[in-house]
Amino acid sequence: MRSVPGAGPGASSGAEASTINRVRRVLAIKPFRRLWGVTYLCSVADWLNILALTGLATKLTDNYFAQNFAFVGVVLTGLAPGLLFAPIGGLLADRFDRRKVMVVADLLRCGFLLSIAIVGAPWWLLVGNFLVGCASSMWIPSKEAAVPNLLRRPDQVETANQLGMVMTYGLAVITAAGANAIITGVNTTFHLFGDNASLSIAKLVVIITGLLYLASAIILATRIPELSLRNVHALPEQKLKPADEERFGVGQMIADGFRFIRSTPLVRGLLVGAFGAFAAGGAVIGSAKPYSSSLLAGDSAFNLLVLAVFLGLATGMATAPKLARRLPHDRLFGISIVAAAVSLTVVALSPHLAFSLVAVFFVGIWAGTAFLTGVTIIGSRVEDAIRGRINAIYQLMMKLVLFGTTVTVPLLVGLVHQRNVTVWGSELSIDGTRPVMLGGAVIALVAGLFAYRQMDDKRTEPILADLRNALRLTPRRVNGFLIAVEGTTAINTAIQAVNLADWLRGGTRPVVVAADPALDDQRLTALVSGASLTGARAQALAAAAVRADIVERHVQPALDAGSVVVMERFVDSPLAHLSAVAGLDSDELEGLADWATGRLRPDLTVLLDAAPNGAPRDKSTAMNDQWRVQHLLTEMAAADPDRYVVIDADGTDVEVAERIRTALRAVFVGRLSALAPTTEKPVTLPMETLPVETPEEPRVEAK
Repeated sequence: MRSVPGAGPGASSGAEASTINRVRRVLAIKPFRRLWGVTYLCSVADWLNILALTGLATKLTDNYFAQNFAFVGVVLTGLAPGLLFAPIGGLLADRFDRRKVMVVADLLRCGFLLSIAIVGAPWWLLVGNFLVGCASSMWIPSKEAAVPNLLRRPDQVETANQLGMVMTYGLAVITAAGANAIITGVNTTFHLFGDNASLSIAKLVVIITGLLYLASAIILATRIPELSLRNVHALPEQKLKPADEERFGVGQMIADGFRFIRSTPLVRGLLVGAFGAFAAGGAVIGSAKPYSSSLLAGDSAFNLLVLAVFLGLATGMATAPKLARRLPHDRLFGISIVAAAVSLTVVALSPHLAFSLVAVFFVGIWAGTAFLTGVTIIGSRVEDAIRGRINAIYQLMMKLVLFGTTVTVPLLVGLVHQRNVTVWGSELSIDGTRPVMLGGAVIALVAGLFAYRQMDDKRTEPILADLRNALRLTPRRVNGFLIAVEGTTAINTAIQAVNLADWLRGGTRPVVVAADPALDDQRLTALVSGASLTGARAQALAAAAVRADIVERHVQPALDAGSVVVMERFVDSPLAHLSAVAGLDSDELEGLADWATGRLRPDLTVLLDAAPNGAPRDKSTAMNDQWRVQHLLTEMAAADPDRYVVIDADGTDVEVAERIRTALRAVFVGRLSALAPTTEKPVTLPMETLPVETPEEPRVEAK
C-alpha cells in the first residue's frame, strides 16, 4: 500500500482544509450569514457612535476644559454599563428568547440615540450614551450565546468567531471611520448646511447611527427566526437543565452561574487564565507610550509598536484554528497565555526597538490565539442553558481588568524614577514601564499555568509531545484513537470489533463502535438502486459517499472528543475488494478514499488473517475473489508494519478475540498505556446482539 503524504498514523481529518473552505462552509449557513450581516451593521454603529458622540459633545459646549474630556466622557459612559450590568445581560440571554432580547435592545439603542440628537444637551448626551451601553450589555451575550445554535456542527464555532472578530475589529472600523469622514466632510464641498453646520452634521451622524440599530432590529425580527433555537448541539452531560431553570429566580440564576464556574474546572481555568491575560494586556496598554519613549527611538516607536501588536493579534486569530487541529483547545488556551507571558518578559527586558517589535508581535500572536480559543471553548464546550451568563462574565471581566489596569498602571509607572544605562553600547532608559510589564508577565504566567492545570483533561499524550506535534509539518492526531478491524467477507469482523470495544471500555477513555459503512445495506442499496448505478466506478463513488458521511457524522466528532473509535472494515477491506473484484486502479481508489475520509487513517489496524473456506484452486468466482482480497490485505500490512497487527483468525470467535487482546497488550505500552483496560474481563460474545452472518460486500461485477 503506497504511503500518503501527511496521512501518517492518526493524520487528522480535515487537516488540509484551507481557511477559505472553512469560511465558505460557515457562510453557506443562511441564518449565520444574516447574523454576520447584522453584526456588521451593529459594529459599524458602535464605532460610529463613539466618533459621532465625541464630535457632538465638543459642539454642545464652549468650555475648553469640557471639550478636552469629551472623548473620555463618551468612552467611560459607554463602558460603565458593561461593568455594572453585564451579568443581567447574560441572565436575559439564558432566561428569555434571545432574538426578542436582541430586537428590544436594538430598538432601545435607536431610541436613545435619536433622543440625544433631539434634546441636544450635554448632560443628556452622557446619560443617553450610558443607556445605549446598557442596551448593548443586553445584546452582546444573547448574540454570542445564539451563534453556536445556528451552526451545523460544534467545530464550526471557531471559524464563526473568527468571522465575527474580522467584522467587528476590521471591516466595521474601516467603514465607520470612512463614513464619518465622508459625512463630516461633505459640507465642506457642497455646503449643504447653513449656520452652525458642524453641530447639524454631528447630529446627523448620531441619527444615522440610530437608524443602523433600527435596521438591525428589523432584520433580526423578520429574517433570523433561528436565533430563538435552544440546545441544537446539546452536550452529553449537562450540569444545569433548562427545565430546572424555570423554577429559579433572578438571584438564584446568577448564583447558579457562579456556582457552575466554581464546580467546573474547564470554565474556572478559562476565567482565571483570561484574568491573567487581560491584566497583562492592561499593563501593556497603560505603559505603551512611556515604554516607547524609553527606547529612545523617537515618536514613531509608539506607532510601530501599536502596528506590531495588532498585526500579531490578526496573525494569532488567523492561525489559532490550525493550532487547534494539532493541540486541543483546553491545552492551547493555557499554553498561549504562558507563551504571551514569556514574550512580554522579553519586551520588558528588550534594549532595542528591533527586539521590542519582534517580541510585541509575538505577544499579539499569543494573545489573539488565547482570546479566540477562549470564546470558542465557551461556544462549543459550555451548555446552552448557561452559555449567556458565562459569555457575559467573560466580557465583564475583560472590561473590568482592562479598565482597572489601564487606570492604575500610569500611577505605578510614576513611582519609579527614570534612569539612563548603557547596554551593549546602546543607551537605554529605565523607568517604571519595565517593572510594570514584568509584573504583568508574572501574573499572566501564573494564571496561564493555573488555567492549563484546571482545563487539561489529562490526556495520554504528554504536553511536550503535544507541542512537538503542533510544530510538525505532518502532525499526528492527539485527541482520539482510531482502531480499524479489517478482513475479508468470510471473516466476522463485526463480532471481533464489538468484543474489542467491550474490552477497551475497561480503560480510561470512552469507546465508540462505528460499523462498516459498506455493510449498511439499506443505505448503500438505496443509493445505488435509486440512482440506477450499474458501473463499477459509479458504485465505488456511492460507497465513498456513504463512508464520507459516517466519518463526518460519527467518527470524527468522537475522535475530537477524545474517544477510542473501533471501526470494522474502514478503508483497507473496501479498497482491496474493489481493486481485486472490479479491477479498478488501486491508486485511484486510494485517492478517492483519501478525499472521502479527509485523509483520515487508523492509528492501529487489526487485520484478521484467515484462509477463505475453500482450496486455492477452487474455480468458483466467489472463492477466487476472496483469495485475491486476502492477498491484497496482507500486502498492505507488509508495506506498513508499524500500523498493522496481523491476527491469525482461524479458530473460534473466542480464540480469535483472545489473540487480539494478547497482541494489543503489547501495543498499549508507554504513552498508550491509558488505553489498555485496567481490569481484565472474560471474553463474552452475546449472540443476541451480534450478527450471526456477516453481509457480503456490495457485489461489483468485474469489467
